[in-house]
Amino acid sequence: MSHDIKIEIVDGQPVIDAVDLGSLLGLEPAAVQDGMRRGEITSRYETGQNEDAGRFRLTFFYAGTKLRLTCAKDGTVISRSKATVAPR
Repeated sequence: MSHDIKIEIVDGQPVIDAVDLGSLLGLEPAAVQDGMRRGEITSRYETGQNEDAGRFRLTFFYAGTKLRLTCAKDGTVISRSKATVAPR
């Protein structure tokens, strides 16, 4: 990946660029958008509590892959993990 990923918050919801998410999942941007529309790519958005207040976490599930992005308040990705999981 040639650049840092940053998540924007728009109307209180996180937004990730399809190019960025595609690069992390091994998909073309159009396939990301189509996969989300079809429900093949799902996500969960969580906000930090207590010592993690101000941070948030995005988790994406796709074809047996779980991708987790932990972000600072400004949307900068501070950690990421990718694991194989049972399909949902």
